[in-house]
Amino acid sequence: MADKNNEKLGHEPLCEDIAGEGCGLKKVINLIGGKWKIMILCVMDNEGTIRYGELKRRIFGITNTMLANSLKEMEDDGLVKRTQYMEMPVRVEYSLTEKAESIVPILLELKRWGEENM
Repeated sequence: MADKNNEKLGHEPLCEDIAGEGCGLKKVINLIGGKWKIMILCVMDNEGTIRYGELKRRIFGITNTMLANSLKEMEDDGLVKRTQYMEMPVRVEYSLTEKAESIVPILLELKRWGEENM
C-alpha cells in the first residue's frame, strides 16, 4: 500500500525492498558505515594525500588495528588509493579515489542536515 501511495505522489522510496540485497542505501551504509570510515574520508578530503601516521594522529581514538582494517577495506572497495614508495624506510601514502570523491557532496548534505536538525 505504501508503495502505491509513493508512486501516486511521485515519491521515490529509499528502499523498495526494505534494505534488501538490491537496496542502494544498504550498499552505501555497508561501504562507509561504522565509526571510523567517514572520519577517514573527512581527513583525506581535507588533507588530500596523507601518510598513515598523520592519518592516525588526526583521528582521535582510532587504534592501529581499526585504522589498518578500515584502510584495507576502503582500498578493497575502491574508495582509497594506497601508494607505496620503495624507499628506505618504505613510505606509504593514501588518497581518495574518484569514487570516494563522488560521495563527498552527499556527505556534505548530511553534515548540513545534522547542523540544522541536531
